[in-house]
Amino acid sequence: MISIVDDDPAVREALWRLMDSAGLEAEVFASAEDCLASPSLARTTCVILDMRMPGMTGLELHRRLKTSHPYVPVIFISGHADDQLRARALAAGAADFFEKPFSNDELLKAVESARATRGPP
Repeated sequence: MISIVDDDPAVREALWRLMDSAGLEAEVFASAEDCLASPSLARTTCVILDMRMPGMTGLELHRRLKTSHPYVPVIFISGHADDQLRARALAAGAADFFEKPFSNDELLKAVESARATRGPP
């Protein structure tokens, strides 16, 4: 299960379709809070997470996931990235970081790599 967290409905739909086309089960969430409340989080093998969202930010959700689900890799995406933001995400333990727009093929490779290197459940 790939969990996709982004406040933009078009991005959520596009990423869901991309995961589906690669044969990966995915669930989408409009907010970090929705993701945390989902019972599906227990089955998640990778999170694709927007950095900037209303309410809880991507970095805050990542911090919470590291506590509750420490072996689930997180790949950040952002439409407002800069080198400092990227560095903060990677230093916090993100598996990867992509600036929108990004290559679908590169994102799929990152998802597969993150899932392959994920620790025990």
